[in-house]
Amino acid sequence: MTRNEIISTARFSEGGSVKRVLEELSHSGFITAYYSFGKKKKNLLYRLTDEYSLFYLQFIEGKMYRETEIWQKLSQTQNYRSWSGYAFENICLKHTQQIKRALSIGGVYSESASFYKKGTSLQKGVQIDLLIDRNDHVINIFEIKFNNTPFVLTKAHAQNLREKLAIFKAVTQTPKQLFLTLITTFGLMPNEHRVVY
Repeated sequence: MTRNEIISTARFSEGGSVKRVLEELSHSGFITAYYSFGKKKKNLLYRLTDEYSLFYLQFIEGKMYRETEIWQKLSQTQNYRSWSGYAFENICLKHTQQIKRALSIGGVYSESASFYKKGTSLQKGVQIDLLIDRNDHVINIFEIKFNNTPFVLTKAHAQNLREKLAIFKAVTQTPKQLFLTLITTFGLMPNEHRVVY
């Protein structure tokens, strides 16, 4: 969320106390602030990244479980899949240096950022949780997917990724080359949609 979205959602009053709260939460590791690609520092995006807080909010707060083997049952729900995906994204965001090394771009100066463009009636919105803006005129755009099996890239998902890249290019007007990079838990299942242009 942006600072303004946090103020609106939490019904905070505008002022210096919000800045202090966000800084304290950030310093203590509960949230992480990410630069939004091409925007100023005041347009930071804040993300809940404390692992226990994520788990607590999803599975403990306001719930009373009386059944046995509850975790086995919960692990089959959509809530679990959503939480797993978000937690996996956070792990990737916390390990961008290792991602750079794995891509053999650790020696190239780069900056990590995120990107968010709200949709309109004329254009779809886009959210990119991680991009690496490299000094060699390339931007890696990451798609991060948690899956319990090798990920299958469908025709619809491949089309969605092409649209995401096109919107990013149109909005940012970047002259840099875009490399789409998929990070997933068990690799990518080979099929005809594996290469996205």
